[in-house]
Amino acid sequence: QVQLVESGGGLAQPGGSLKLSCVASGFTFSNYAMSWARLAPGKGLEWVSGIDMDGDDTYYSDSAKGRFTISRDNAKNTLYLQMNSLKPEDTALYYCERRRRRATTWSGRTDYDSWGQGTQVTVSS
Repeated sequence: QVQLVESGGGLAQPGGSLKLSCVASGFTFSNYAMSWARLAPGKGLEWVSGIDMDGDDTYYSDSAKGRFTISRDNAKNTLYLQMNSLKPEDTALYYCERRRRRATTWSGRTDYDSWGQGTQVTVSS
């Protein structure tokens, strides 16, 4: 019954911005840390950013740091990813992920037990 529905993807120019959203249902959203990961053409799944349960602490991959901002609104059961200064290499299918309660790391694909269908981000001139 866990549902994660991503939206907000689309076409952006290099240097442009997009804001992704993920609406969660079927569980108590505020009890779980969350993350964003992406699947780019010709590459494996890459963890992008994570956020703790209350939104006080955030974590970023080297590629995302300084350009992306993760946030959440627990009252709306929604996770966000603000992406600025977009680059062509950001082109990917972006997934919202629910972090396992027993996870000890952030960037491992096995740290997550649920994910959405993804939203496509394409960065091109």
